[in-house]
Amino acid sequence: MRIKLAILEKDDNYLRRLVTAFNTKYADKFEIYSFTNYQIAIASIKESKIDVLLTNDVFDVDFNDIPERCAFAYLVDSVDIQSIDEKRAISKFQKAELIYKQILSLYSENAGAITGLKMLEDDCKLVAFSSVSGGTGSSVMAAAYAKYYASKGKRTLYLNLEKFGSSDLLFSAEGQFNMSDIIYALKSKKANLTLKLESCVKKDASGVCFYSQSPMALDMLELSEEEILRLISEIKLTGSYDYIVVDTDFDIDKKTLDVFRQMHSVVIVGDGSELSNSKIIRAYNAISVIDTDADSPITNRMCLIYNKFSNKTSLSIEGIDLKRIGGVPRFEHATTKQVIDQLATNTMFDKIV
Repeated sequence: MRIKLAILEKDDNYLRRLVTAFNTKYADKFEIYSFTNYQIAIASIKESKIDVLLTNDVFDVDFNDIPERCAFAYLVDSVDIQSIDEKRAISKFQKAELIYKQILSLYSENAGAITGLKMLEDDCKLVAFSSVSGGTGSSVMAAAYAKYYASKGKRTLYLNLEKFGSSDLLFSAEGQFNMSDIIYALKSKKANLTLKLESCVKKDASGVCFYSQSPMALDMLELSEEEILRLISEIKLTGSYDYIVVDTDFDIDKKTLDVFRQMHSVVIVGDGSELSNSKIIRAYNAISVIDTDADSPITNRMCLIYNKFSNKTSLSIEGIDLKRIGGVPRFEHATTKQVIDQLATNTMFDKIV
C-alpha cells in the first residue's frame, strides 16, 4: 500500500524538483499527484481519495473542500513556521528525507496506526505499558522493558506520560531540562520541537534515554490529545530510536485510546488478584465495544503481563481473548531499581512485538 500524496504548489520548478526527489527515493511509499491549480487539485483530491495534501501557503484553502480522511499541511518558506491557523506547516527548503518524515507524521496522526501504516516497513516500535488497577507495577515493568532492549544495543526511549509519573526514580542522568520544557515547546508552537527534544533528552547508564519528570505534576494535565500525539510522532520521526516505550495512565477516554492506536502493542500489567482481574476484564470488554466501529482496533494489539504473581493467591484471567505474555513473582526486600534490573533479564519481553 502506498500513501496517496497530493502537492499543490505555485512554483512549477520547485514542484518538479520535489516530485522527482520523491519518485527517486520513495517510489514504493508514495503515489504522487502534483498541481499548480487549486480547483483542479480539489477535484482530484475527492476523486482519487488522497491521503495527504500539501499546499503552498499562498493559496486560500477552503477546508470544507478537503475530505476528513485527507491529512493537510501548508508548505512554507521558513523552518521557523510551525503552523498556520492551527494547521501544520512544513518547510519547503529542507532535505527530501525530512519532508518525507513530516508527511508520515501527518498520515499517522490522521489515520492512526492502521495496517497500511505498518506496511511502510517502519522499524521503530512503539509499546505502551499501562495498568487498569493501581499498584501492579506497570511503570517498573515499562522501565525493565526499556532496559532489556537497551542491553541488546537497541536505541530505546522511555517516555512517561503519567500524570504523576516519576521517571527520575527509574532512571538517572545529569541535565537541567525536563518534561515541562517540552510541554512549553509544544504549547508555544514556535520553538523547533525536534531540537528541543534533542536538548532535553537524558541517557541513563543502562543506555535508556528518557525525559525527566515535570517538577509540577499539573503541567502534565496541560497536554492536549493533539499535543500528545504530535509529541509521540515527532519523537518517532527523529529516527533516533528503535523502541519507544510509553508509560501511561489507563483510561477509556478519547485521548488515551488515540495514544493506544499509535502503538504496535499495548501491554496491560495485572497482578492476578481478583480485583485486578475483574477490572482488566471490564476494561477489555469496554474497549471491545468501542472497537466495533473503529478503523484502528485496539484489542488486537493488547496483551497482558502478570507482575507480583502469587501461586497461592493469584489467578489467570479467563473468558477474554487477551494475549498472555508471561508473569513474574513479587521480589521481596528489593529496591525499585533492583527489581528493574532483575526484570530486565526476562526474555518474555521478546513476545510483545
